[in-house]
Amino acid sequence: MRDFGAGLRFLFSGQRWVARHGRWWGFGMIPALIALVGYVVALAVLIVYAGDLAAWATPFADGWSEPLRDAVRTVVAVLAVVAGGLLSMLTFTAAALLIGEPFYESLSAKVEETEGGGPPEPDVPLWRQLWVAARDSLAVLLRAAAFGIVLFLCGFIPVLGQTVVPVVALCVSGFYLAVELTGTPLQKRGLSQKQRLRLLRSRLPMTLGFGAGLALLFLIPVVTVLAMPGGVAGATLLARELSPYEPEEARRPEDADPDTGADADAEGGGGELPRPGRGPYADPYAADPYGANPYRADPRA
Repeated sequence: MRDFGAGLRFLFSGQRWVARHGRWWGFGMIPALIALVGYVVALAVLIVYAGDLAAWATPFADGWSEPLRDAVRTVVAVLAVVAGGLLSMLTFTAAALLIGEPFYESLSAKVEETEGGGPPEPDVPLWRQLWVAARDSLAVLLRAAAFGIVLFLCGFIPVLGQTVVPVVALCVSGFYLAVELTGTPLQKRGLSQKQRLRLLRSRLPMTLGFGAGLALLFLIPVVTVLAMPGGVAGATLLARELSPYEPEEARRPEDADPDTGADADAEGGGGELPRPGRGPYADPYAADPYGANPYRADPRA
């Protein structure tokens, strides 16, 4: 439970960060607002044409009596609107992140900067970053959709479907929400999507504390837009906890070779002596060791 509480603290720490940096809060809301307008328009169109959609999906009911036909098509229309709403909830974050990739990357970098520094920007073209982000988001969406279908079917189980299944669904949504939001800072640390998933699963209570808490906030449409920048900031703080970054200038002295001061992990390092012809301490007579070196003739000198 301690890790779960720590995850919740990262959620509120992210909201506090954007509250202290109001300009970045407004900056981070732009992609969420764009995505929200698009989803509202799409849902409005779905609601208006739900009846036509139900009639198209149930041609077998054309010959039925009018009360039965209308009842069946009303149920289908309601299910279509509900499914559209659930799909919107599942995909809203992915869509906002895809639209706001440059926005949220800048916001995440600013959080890293104010918290002690982070990895440098990758030397990758923007189109490549967008492609990787879209590919990873699609993979996460497919996983979440698979879980969603299973949980939807489990919802029809008496008692369990009304008690356990909603809690599990919230945890699943929270986990994949955390996967989406930590994608940018963890990707900067050189972690692939599989590595990111493994890392988040290794600290599952902390991940769920952050993600499930944010998923509860995202159940309220207006709060979704307001909380998104803080969610990105909190996810960056969570990523810093799970995968700390240490700048080169802040590396510990014990990481260096005690004799040469060189990094033990660098090329030619590992504790071995400098090789001839390399570095400032190389033997100047190495090219002609038996001729020019006066100390080889008389070692006592």
